[in-house]
Amino acid sequence: MDQELSQSTPPQPSTKPKNLPHRSRTRPDRPTPTEPASHDHDLDGGWLRPAVFGAMDGLVSNAALIAGVAGGTQGGASKAVLLAGFAGLAAGAFSMAAGEYASVASQSEAAERAIAIERREIIANPEAERAELADALRAKGLEAELADEVSRQVHRDVDKAVAVHSMEEFGVDPDDLASPMLAAVSSFISFTLGGVVPLLPYLLGFPNVLFALVLTLVALFGCGAVVTRLTSRPWWFGGLRQAALGGAAFALTWGIGSLVGTGLG
Repeated sequence: MDQELSQSTPPQPSTKPKNLPHRSRTRPDRPTPTEPASHDHDLDGGWLRPAVFGAMDGLVSNAALIAGVAGGTQGGASKAVLLAGFAGLAAGAFSMAAGEYASVASQSEAAERAIAIERREIIANPEAERAELADALRAKGLEAELADEVSRQVHRDVDKAVAVHSMEEFGVDPDDLASPMLAAVSSFISFTLGGVVPLLPYLLGFPNVLFALVLTLVALFGCGAVVTRLTSRPWWFGGLRQAALGGAAFALTWGIGSLVGTGLG
């Protein structure tokens, strides 16, 4: 492997994709959505992000749907509310899962393509790639001699060199790519759990849209508070913000449903 890397080869034209996002070498910027970040993998490409946001989507969309139907029927058709609620729950859960799978799969495939191109570059132009890594290390504060030595040791092994270059240039860890299936299943389950909440009063024999609203707002507050654990906002701020947004969606769709129901007679 050392012999392959050290062998002198004529420089080849770069084949690295021009439209791939490039990580800053001097500051730890957050990567774009096509860059899975290894330090917070659960948020960007694992189970936590699709689970939390799937639950909030299920809560808001299904509660708003129930509110619209209840407004249109003046709250007097619990069977219609249940039918619409379960139909919306099923449609939303499958839609969320399919969309999340396609999104994460495309992200992972783009990362795999970038990694493959980087591997070809390292094999075709070992010295140029080694110098590029040394430059990046010097930009991070290493002394020139130490940066050269680290780069030389990394490039003793092609796989290690590919991993280091991929993380440095694209923010991609070849051994920790996001799982499309995990994201899809997380979205499906969490959306379903969220979508069931506003239906609980109707299922338990309390067919009142106000009960559905209260349960939904409490659940949204909890989800919003959980999300703030990953941000700099206080828990109460995230909870109130999410509850306010969900309440606004609930009120708007109830009003629209009432107007449409009145117009239809």
